[in-house]
Amino acid sequence: MSGAPLTEQVALRVGLAARELPDVDASLLLKILLQAVGAPLTATKLAKLRKARLRAAANGLLDQASEQQLSQAVNCLKGRGFELEAEPLPEITPYADGDMPGSIRIACTSNSGERIDGHFGSCAHFLVYQVSASDLRLIDIRGVPEVDPEEDKNRLRAELIADCHVLCTTSIGGPATAKVVRAGLHPMKLNEPRPAPELMVELQAVLSGSPPPWLAKIMGETPRERVRYAVEA
Repeated sequence: MSGAPLTEQVALRVGLAARELPDVDASLLLKILLQAVGAPLTATKLAKLRKARLRAAANGLLDQASEQQLSQAVNCLKGRGFELEAEPLPEITPYADGDMPGSIRIACTSNSGERIDGHFGSCAHFLVYQVSASDLRLIDIRGVPEVDPEEDKNRLRAELIADCHVLCTTSIGGPATAKVVRAGLHPMKLNEPRPAPELMVELQAVLSGSPPPWLAKIMGETPRERVRYAVEA
């Protein structure tokens, strides 16, 4: 079983779904779900879950559940039939171009508050940070508008954050990565969800030390300085 922590939203869905099933607790259902969709367990994966797949993954453990009970459980896993209280969004700090010399702009995929816990193609919003060696600000929160099914959603999302230099996300596919790179961003994929401020502080330390050449270039360093960084690293 994966050690990646569940988001509060996913944990709630699993708990509510387990209550709909006979002789199944949240721990057992979690094992079944990991067998059905794999780790890490995310809201995106649960949204695609079907009854037949869930029953097959249970290997007989859900045989006592009726079709109605199974349907109700799957609806809970998909987030249907109940409202989750939205986690409050963090406050934005004013910023004007030129305020933070040598800074970079970072977009983070998020579904809840100030955590990096979203897939690039399905996250609810982008947290946009301006980060320098001496300062750190959340300068924008960009909601993702609904798009026509015929439109290229990944291209539109990349355009939404095209003024940024780096994308931090928990998950992104190959075609989407190509569009992000084409928009001028350097994608960084995290192994697990984590608080955005925590990661920004770590990146601050990189900026104040010996940033890699691609990052030094974004910061506006001269070619001679970029070579020095590379040698020191």
